[in-house]
Amino acid sequence: MEVALLSTSTTNKYRVRELAKDFGLNNKDVMEILGKYGEAPKSNMQALTDDELSLVFESLTQAHPVASIQEIFADTYQESKKKDQPAGISAPAASASVSAEQPAQTQRPAAPGAQSQKDTPPAAHAVPTAQPAAIQAKSALQQPTTRVPQKKVVDTRKGGDVNLAKYDERLEQMAPEKAQRMQAPSGNKQKFRPNNNRRPTPGMTFSNKRRQDEQEKMRRLQLEIAKKAPLKVSIPDEISVGELASRMKKTGAEVVKVLMKSGIMASLPQIIDYDTAALVALEFNCKVEHEVTVTIEEQLIDSHEDTVEDLVDRAPVVVVMGHVDHGKTSLLDAIRNTSVAEGEAGGITQHIGAYQVQLDGKPITFLDTPGHEAFTSMRARGAMITDIAILVVAADDGIMPQTVESINHAKAAGIPIVVAINKIDKPNANPEKVKQQMTEYGLLTEDWGGDTICCPISAKKNIGIDKLLEMVILTAEMAELKANPNRAASGTVIEARLDKGRGPIATLLVQNGTLKQGDTIIAGTAVGRVRTMTSSKGKRLEEAGPSVPVEIAGLSEAPAAGCTFNVVADERMARELVEQRKAEEKLKSAAPVQKVSLENLFDQIQAGERKELALIVKADVQGSVEAVRTSLEKLSNDEVGVRVIHGGVGAISESDVMLAASTGAIIVGFNVRPDAAARDGAIRQNVDMRMYRVIYDCIDEIEAAMKGMLAPKFKEVILGHAEVRLTYKVSSVGTVAGCYVQDGKLTRDCDVRVVRGGIVVHEGKLGSLQRFKDTVKEVTTNYECGLTVEKFNDLKEGDIIEGFAMEEIPR
Repeated sequence: MEVALLSTSTTNKYRVRELAKDFGLNNKDVMEILGKYGEAPKSNMQALTDDELSLVFESLTQAHPVASIQEIFADTYQESKKKDQPAGISAPAASASVSAEQPAQTQRPAAPGAQSQKDTPPAAHAVPTAQPAAIQAKSALQQPTTRVPQKKVVDTRKGGDVNLAKYDERLEQMAPEKAQRMQAPSGNKQKFRPNNNRRPTPGMTFSNKRRQDEQEKMRRLQLEIAKKAPLKVSIPDEISVGELASRMKKTGAEVVKVLMKSGIMASLPQIIDYDTAALVALEFNCKVEHEVTVTIEEQLIDSHEDTVEDLVDRAPVVVVMGHVDHGKTSLLDAIRNTSVAEGEAGGITQHIGAYQVQLDGKPITFLDTPGHEAFTSMRARGAMITDIAILVVAADDGIMPQTVESINHAKAAGIPIVVAINKIDKPNANPEKVKQQMTEYGLLTEDWGGDTICCPISAKKNIGIDKLLEMVILTAEMAELKANPNRAASGTVIEARLDKGRGPIATLLVQNGTLKQGDTIIAGTAVGRVRTMTSSKGKRLEEAGPSVPVEIAGLSEAPAAGCTFNVVADERMARELVEQRKAEEKLKSAAPVQKVSLENLFDQIQAGERKELALIVKADVQGSVEAVRTSLEKLSNDEVGVRVIHGGVGAISESDVMLAASTGAIIVGFNVRPDAAARDGAIRQNVDMRMYRVIYDCIDEIEAAMKGMLAPKFKEVILGHAEVRLTYKVSSVGTVAGCYVQDGKLTRDCDVRVVRGGIVVHEGKLGSLQRFKDTVKEVTTNYECGLTVEKFNDLKEGDIIEGFAMEEIPR
């Protein structure tokens, strides 16, 4: 009987019905055997597994034992004797020779199950290996004369014939010719050469099974190694509980459970900080790495600090400021030895907003823009590009309102001021009066014992111009202005316009590095390559170093004046950054703009945004301006300072609003009103303007705002104590403590400390307070209550709950 063959056949299904037919049994008998030792099949069409087949074979073998081993092998010895006779072949042998001439003439190896039982004694309960009749006959012809008993097929069937041809066909599928030749005994030893490219066939069942077992063992080993090795988890500064669970390959419930054990009640969408997430990860034996988020701007723009060895001296950037008709344009003409007005009127060339002059081989860069506009617009965008301010004051007029504005702009920018007293050639010129007036605004000249450089000049007659430039260079040398020309260029956009023939044109001031033709630059929301680059004189340039103004073409759009530009290496990433900036600007434009005012001043201080109150004072007479300035500045203390950045006489103008917008100041007016332009500008830029008729009203309001700005002082007030007498856990709430109030009272919104053995183990807020099933506002002495503590569940019997409150001390 072919037990091994049937048990190893995995390609053909063997049903209950077929098995019963082959053994001459009823379907019910086979199903009863299977039901006796295992689970009975549901129908006679059910395919049987290898284990079920073995179970049936084993049962039938034990039910039909043979009488003795000698009877089985008796005919074997008789066949051996007959084989020694020279002539005559028995009928079984003749039958075997006929079978040997059929197509499958080569020897067929036994099935793998039979191979494994080759050395097993036949006395065991296992069924001996069955072979097809043809192979048995052929083996009998080739069997050498021996006294050793050979394997014998024992038919343990109850009755009937077995279709042996059916099993021959299955054997051929399992053991093809090539495999049979490899396993056939041979007198010559052959070296086994495995063929890895050979595709597995149905006859390689045994080797496939061994390979699958080895692969399964390897997978289990890898899983064990993976379990032992800690999982690396990258955690940013903030992460949600759900995301943390996903990165640790844990369920959200497991992470929430660990957080609750730590006294933190958090849901899956809730954000936790890095320290908390790291502690949770360590609880799961994970290796924690701090994830640093790098933005596109940080990847794209080189912002590393230059070393001292890389820095070289650069030219100073100078802006000329002053009152109208005091000679600013004439001074610029004298410095450039050209007539700007004539050039512009003739339409020959248009200057680019900045230019350079040489003095003894040392360059100086001048910004050809109105002083106060340059400072306010560029300060509003955070671009500090000027190094020195030349303040032009007419010797015959003295200090005028725009002069005061210019002084305040320069002081707000924190740059040195060089005073040029112009028109000294006039008969009514009085330079000493100008020096005396400047002392009122904190500018004390050197000849009066101060540190402000003052140069008398005449722009029309070219008197003192060289000395003025020498003082500018001296001031620049004292400031030690340096830059690194050997890096990617960065700087500021001076101005930009749209040319009909050339497209967007931008005037740039290179502040660091070297700008080269063909570089990819990004300026605000504009990006592009430098197609052309010209100097202030219209000369084509290939490159421009620090403090050099140039005019370029090639940007996608005209950038905003005052924004910074940078040379980048990756144009694709630059365009991504531009799209990101445009989206951010769109969101900012949709959001309400909040500037400083007396109402929101204290809120900004609490948020850590402001520790100074800047004011602009305008009044109808100078005496009122000085009185208010003195009174308000006396309100300053160690924590908050009051600074009047500008004071003047007359109506509130648009320039006052621009200065207030760029410095975050509040405008205070006495008996004056804003003009239409100032009113519109204040609404547009959200600048707070306060109008008063009585000076004491102003001082009282500013003083009240100052008190709000002061950091409040608090004292601790103990409310009461309660003892924890019972604790129980509620799944949706946490640990609930049943308490007895010993003294004082506990209120619903009070702060609490958990004291255990005289040591404070936790400090936080009371989560809930109840008596019986009702939520109450407070529980007094000698009453019992139930309570929870926010973000703390480690309450134990005997703990003392101390309630307290923080009361603000009036200042």
